[in-house]
Amino acid sequence: MDKAATDGIKRGPAFTRYQAFVIAVLAFLQFSVILDFMIISPLGAMMMPTLHMSPQQFGLAVSSYAFSAGVSSLLAAGFADRFDRKRLLLFFYGGFVLGTLFCALANTFPLLLGARIVTGLFGGVIGAIILAIATDLFPLAVRGRVMGYIQTAFAASQVLGLPAGLYFANHWDWHAPFLAIVAISVPAGLVIAFWMKPVAAHLELRQEKSPFLHLLHTLTEPRYRTAFALNVLLPTGGYMLMPFATAYMVGNVGLPLSDLPTIYLVTGVSIVFAGPLIGRFSDAVGKFRTFCWGTGLTILMVAIWTNLGHVSLLTMTAVNVLLFLGIFGRVIPSQALISAIPEVRKRGAFNAVSASLQQFAGGVSSAIAGVVIAVAPDGTLLHFNWLGGIVMTVALISMILMYQVHQQVPEQFSGPAPRR
Repeated sequence: MDKAATDGIKRGPAFTRYQAFVIAVLAFLQFSVILDFMIISPLGAMMMPTLHMSPQQFGLAVSSYAFSAGVSSLLAAGFADRFDRKRLLLFFYGGFVLGTLFCALANTFPLLLGARIVTGLFGGVIGAIILAIATDLFPLAVRGRVMGYIQTAFAASQVLGLPAGLYFANHWDWHAPFLAIVAISVPAGLVIAFWMKPVAAHLELRQEKSPFLHLLHTLTEPRYRTAFALNVLLPTGGYMLMPFATAYMVGNVGLPLSDLPTIYLVTGVSIVFAGPLIGRFSDAVGKFRTFCWGTGLTILMVAIWTNLGHVSLLTMTAVNVLLFLGIFGRVIPSQALISAIPEVRKRGAFNAVSASLQQFAGGVSSAIAGVVIAVAPDGTLLHFNWLGGIVMTVALISMILMYQVHQQVPEQFSGPAPRR
C-alpha cells in the first residue's frame, strides 16, 4: 500500500460540523431501530408466561416485524423519491416510535402482535431512507467512512442497548425496554425536526407521475438487477448462523450460558472501534478490494466457527471477533459501493426495494436453516457445518456479483468531502 493510501486511512478528508452531526443522527436512528428489532428475542422468557404465549406465538411475534417491514418497504418504494427525505424520515420514525409505545403498552398476545406489525411497517423503511440521505449528502469517495459509522449501530446495540434493555426488564418488567426506546427516540425526532436541513435536491429533477410506474421502472431497471441480487445474498450468513449461535456455543462448544455475555460484549466493542477503520480503509484502497478481504476472512472464520469442538472462552471469543470483522468487512464496503448504482431520482425507491428483498431473504434463509439443523438428544446441533458450507458458497457467489457492481462504479479513493 502506498503512502497516500496509508495517510488516507489515518486521516481522511475532514467532515464539516454539520456533516458530523448528520452522521451521528443517522447512526443513532439505525441504533434505535436495530435495538427495537433485536430486543424482543432475549425478553421471550419473561413475555411468554406473562402474556400466556406458546413458543409458536412468540416466534410469530418476532417474525411479524420482519415480514411487515418487507411489505412496507416494497409498498413505500414508489413514493420514496417524491418527498423531502427529512420529512419522509420524520413520518416513518414517528410511526416507529408509536409502534414501540404500543409494544410497551400491550398486555395480550394479539395486542403485542399488532404492535410489532405496526412497528415493522414503519421501522422497515427507515433504513432505506437513512441510506438514501447518506448517499445524497456524501460523495462515494468518503461513503465508506460514513457507512462505517452508521453500521457500528449494530455493534453498539449489542454493547449498550441489549444489556441496558435486559437490566431494565430485570428490575421492572419486560415493558420497560420498549419504554426506554421511546424515551430516547422522541428527543432524536425533535433534533431531526429542528436542526436537520431538508434533503430535497432530488425533487429538482423530473419525477415520474405515477408511484406505481416509479416502482415498476425501479424493479425492471437492468442496471439494478445485479445489485438487487447481491442485496438478497449478503444477509444470508447472518440469518442462517446467528439465530443458532447461542445454542451452538452452549451445546457444541460446551460453554456455559454465563460466558455468552462476555463473548458478545468483546465482539461488540471490537466492531464499534473497527467499523470506522474498515470504512476508512475502503475509501483509501477501494471498496471492492476491501470487500474481497472481508469475504476471504469471513469464509475462513465460518469454516472454523462451524466446526469447533470444545474450546476455551478465550478461543471462542477470538474466533467470534474475527468472524464479525469479516462480516463487517463485507457489509460496510458493499453498502458504500452499491449506493453509487441508482440514479439520484431513484435512490429512495432503490433502497426501499433492497430493504424489502433483504427482509424476505432473511426470512427464507432462517427457514432453510431451520430445515437443515437438527438437535441431538444431548442438546448438540447436528449439521451446523452444513450451514457453514452454504454460507461460504453464497459468499463466493456474492464476490462475483460484487465484481460486476464494481465494474459499473468508477471508484475514487479518499476524495474530498463537500462543504455544506
